[in-house]
Amino acid sequence: MTESLDATDWSILVEVQRDGRIPLTELGRRVNLSASATTERIRRLEAAGVITGYHAHVDLAKVGFAVLAVVRLKYPGSRHQHRPLHRLLDERPEILECLRTTGDDCYVLKMAATSMAHLEQLVDELARFGSTTTNLVYSQTLPYRGPQGPRDPCPTRGPTGPGSETSQQAG
Repeated sequence: MTESLDATDWSILVEVQRDGRIPLTELGRRVNLSASATTERIRRLEAAGVITGYHAHVDLAKVGFAVLAVVRLKYPGSRHQHRPLHRLLDERPEILECLRTTGDDCYVLKMAATSMAHLEQLVDELARFGSTTTNLVYSQTLPYRGPQGPRDPCPTRGPTGPGSETSQQAG
């Protein structure tokens, strides 16, 4: 079920996603709430399952995983036949993320490897399940940032109301 979030809830979520270790007093200052009101909001968001955890961002290259790849997997067969793949996902910590998708590919995986040889080994393991397409990641232009709140669906729409240049030319 979708939770009803107000602007303050969204402000809290944005700040906590930027820094999960932000002190509650500082978070309250940033979102214009007292520390106790901020604590209550955080507890409510956690209890509702909106905030599901707090995580550290690890520099993959600094811990020995210099090769990052996105691998698409076409997995033939019915859904219940995908259990062996799910076991591999549990066994291989180098697989950082796996998304079930529509289209030609069934899965998109984000994988970190120590070397090209290591990546080749991982892809070979995946290839047991179906055909793969591997793309190497040069850089992360936009790291995962989480949702930032609702936005205007048409922010580039120009003025068209009374008094606008478009309506004045029409008259």
